[in-house]
Amino acid sequence: MVSAQSSNLVQTDSLLMMKSFLIWTFTLAVCLLVVGFPLVVLMATVGCLLSIVLQSVMPASAVLVVAGCLVMFNVMAVLIAAGVLTAKGIHPTQIKWLSWLHGKAEKAQTTVYAACPLTCEINQ
Repeated sequence: MVSAQSSNLVQTDSLLMMKSFLIWTFTLAVCLLVVGFPLVVLMATVGCLLSIVLQSVMPASAVLVVAGCLVMFNVMAVLIAAGVLTAKGIHPTQIKWLSWLHGKAEKAQTTVYAACPLTCEINQ
């Protein structure tokens, strides 16, 4: 009985870790595409310069090698960052600025009119 509960707990924990890792991977990929656009432009510029330099060494596949390395670098950066955040036990629902991810909208401020303190307490 105890071993069945223990294996069930381990399985649940592994599923939660996998879910957290996948959510972090999605979130970091979206943030890299949206917020990291200047970084992508900088990497594209460096990639163009590298392919021009490598064109003299390997004329047939310089662009393919550089493009593959840049894509691999981005994918590995996202996966490593997601793995580190998951290993530290940080779940995306704990991050305040990720409220758009878990569907909880921030509460808007209620409007308070300047005349309300004067007229709200009047009883007729």
